[in-house]
Amino acid sequence: MEAVNLLSSNRYTEKQIGYLFISVLVNSNSELIRLINNAIKNDLASRNPTFMGLALHCIANVGSREMAEAFAGEIPKILVAGDTMDSVKQSAALCLLRLYRTSPDLVPMGDWTSRVVHLLNDQHLGVVTAATSLITTLAQKNPEEFKTSVSLAVSRLSRIVTSASTDLQDYTYYFVPAPWLSVKLLRLLQCYPPPEDPAVRGRLTECLETILNKAQEPPKSKKVQHSNAKNAVLFEAISLIIHHDSEPSLLVRACGQLGQFLQHRETNLRYLALESMCALAGSEFSHDAVKTHIDTVINALKTERDVSVRQRAVDLLYAMCDRSNAQQIVAEMLSYLETADYSIREEIVLKVAILAEKYAVDYTWYVDTILNLIRIAGDYVSEEVWYRVIQIVINRDDVQGYAAKTVFEALQAPACHENLVKVGGYILGEFGNLIAGDPRSSPLIQFHLLHSKFHLCSVPTRALLLSTYIKFVNLFPEVKTTIQDVLRSDSQLKNADVELQQRAVEYLRLSTVASTDILATVLEEMPPFPERESSILAKLKKKKGPNTVTDLEEAKRERSADVNGGPEPAPASAASTPSPSADLLGLGAAPPAPAGPPPSSGGLLVDVFSDSPSAVAPLAPGSEDNFARFVCKNNGVLFENQLLQIGLKSEFRQNLGRMFIFYGNKTSTQFLNFTPTLICSDDLQMNLSLQTKPVDPTVDGGAQVQQVVNIECVSDFTEAPVLNIQFRYGGTFQNVSVKLPITLNKFFQPTEMASQDFFQRWKQLSNPQQEVQNIFKAKHPMDTEITKAKIIGFGSALLEEVDPNPANFVGAGIIHTRTTQIGCLLRLEPNLQAQMYRLTLRTSKETVSQRLCELLSEQF
Repeated sequence: MEAVNLLSSNRYTEKQIGYLFISVLVNSNSELIRLINNAIKNDLASRNPTFMGLALHCIANVGSREMAEAFAGEIPKILVAGDTMDSVKQSAALCLLRLYRTSPDLVPMGDWTSRVVHLLNDQHLGVVTAATSLITTLAQKNPEEFKTSVSLAVSRLSRIVTSASTDLQDYTYYFVPAPWLSVKLLRLLQCYPPPEDPAVRGRLTECLETILNKAQEPPKSKKVQHSNAKNAVLFEAISLIIHHDSEPSLLVRACGQLGQFLQHRETNLRYLALESMCALAGSEFSHDAVKTHIDTVINALKTERDVSVRQRAVDLLYAMCDRSNAQQIVAEMLSYLETADYSIREEIVLKVAILAEKYAVDYTWYVDTILNLIRIAGDYVSEEVWYRVIQIVINRDDVQGYAAKTVFEALQAPACHENLVKVGGYILGEFGNLIAGDPRSSPLIQFHLLHSKFHLCSVPTRALLLSTYIKFVNLFPEVKTTIQDVLRSDSQLKNADVELQQRAVEYLRLSTVASTDILATVLEEMPPFPERESSILAKLKKKKGPNTVTDLEEAKRERSADVNGGPEPAPASAASTPSPSADLLGLGAAPPAPAGPPPSSGGLLVDVFSDSPSAVAPLAPGSEDNFARFVCKNNGVLFENQLLQIGLKSEFRQNLGRMFIFYGNKTSTQFLNFTPTLICSDDLQMNLSLQTKPVDPTVDGGAQVQQVVNIECVSDFTEAPVLNIQFRYGGTFQNVSVKLPITLNKFFQPTEMASQDFFQRWKQLSNPQQEVQNIFKAKHPMDTEITKAKIIGFGSALLEEVDPNPANFVGAGIIHTRTTQIGCLLRLEPNLQAQMYRLTLRTSKETVSQRLCELLSEQF
């Protein structure tokens, strides 16, 4: 109470002590909070800058929801008022930022947002710095509202970068003009794509070039603060260049600049350079420039003292790997593995296994590499890795004999790792006959070699070896009695382990009762495995969490299509090459899940413990807006909340499509019973055929799982399917529904037409039911380039110089369904004065005209 009384004092020292005491010690649900809020209100209204500053600091320090409720409406007014002192504006911007971070729903967006953006033009750099922090946070959540900040940020950055350090005396830090503000402005620009306005874009490119040029100048001071400030701005500029990924010359220059840091004596700089280079390696423009530094990176791997820097070097080698240097990089990683830190061995093993498979031109090299991997770091070779070798050997006839010979030789070593025994047992059981003609690897020698390892192995490996022995009985009748003796021995038939005992009993009985024909049928060679995503790749993504270098690198590889079994359709034969996306045990060959919700049993017994999967959540807020955004694009984030992110990547060709849905767990806790279901109305099910594969019911913290939906357009449709996701997180049941953006226009095939063909066809489609017209108000700024991009994104061809009025847009295309093809013509007439559009669609089918008109009108 004493402290609250001090707040009403007019003496600065007393008021300061009161606020200080309250900031530190008052609980947000204290009964005094009303009195405190009143005192703060009075100080904010007093227009005394010192008192206003104290009050704002107190609000920001307490930062509770009650404070936000009381003052979130007041503070923006203080921030944008013309007569507010600079120091108070700074405090108000940071105070608003604090409230927005704790209670974003209470901070009202609206009239003041555009005026906050204009604080970037303020005379006082302190105000600009505080405002930039606020705008960056707001722009991450509401990019559209703060889009105008891009051009202001660029011009402000340009003024700082081109000024002499003496111009900004109070804000020059060790000869670097306003480094903190520069970094914040560069970070703000990373919330947006490259500026569309060529003048702004040119100015930004000029800024970035100047920053890169300054980095090359000799230092103006030997002090570490000077280089820290200079490099902070440089690294943020490079992050922006990588984020935009659109200026080849800047990307290559950034790569050269980072290359100089790779040998810098400062450990942190080497670390940051390697990390930024990993991102650069993901850009097709700078991938080759990054590769030129391969020797330096390999050297860093061998000589670097700090393990975190060595780990970044491994990441970079992985990212820069392609056909041309794969053998060198894999060899270097293998030699490093012998002395690598235990903390990163498993990750290196996964990376070597993925690279060896992805870039294996000669699969004998692949087999040698993996066996080497097991020899060097057997304990860190997870099941996924050795399953994968077996899968590839089974799927490729040309490498089977070589694999059998190589594992046979590897097993000769007196001490073999158990994983090698597993691989050896499996491969010799399948393909031992391919080397049995050589007296040095006769059937009996193969059997004795494997059996000499038997007693040293764990139960699962022994079980696998027993299966190999029964395969030998089928392949080599001459060793049948020897193997039967082993199976008949007490140590097998009376084994304490039930799995081993059962195998021994059943295999012994099979070998004595079955005829050779039956034996050959039961024990025939494994058929080739079906295609699916490589589970070693999935494991690496799980280890690193979503949105890592691996993901970027995968996206880049898909673009360049220079991958074994790349994006071209896989051959239909069963023994096709496993692509980098194939699963080990073919577990993906499950039947497609039904598209509708599960039918209820209709019984009287109620499952008390179920999460009632029949109860589908209503659509998530914002789902409709997101859905509209995807009408003209195929990739991006469809939904995101604190727990879950759903990303989409889709491709359509004629009446078929494929959509990859990525579910990312943003928390550090597992999701359990994770069940995504596609729900279609009866009407939609008749017109749209959807097939999905089930996903893993547990999603680890920080991991991402992928689901593929195969789509076929049977006939034209108006509704969209709903994706319902149910899972348990930390004991609570979560239920989310979003509309899946599968719309009729996705099945468009663009059609080029000359002017006279277009108007001839336009006249043919003149029946009143074939035309639909809509006149509507523009919801977005009327920009010609954006409109063109949206019409092309919508799926039709954009026909230039067809319409007599050059301001109008004309498009043509064909909608493909399983049964018919529907020709479509569209015309969009903008009226800039009235800020209105007239959209006319003519197609050969009324329902198609109607639906396409609805979808396209929403875009402008």
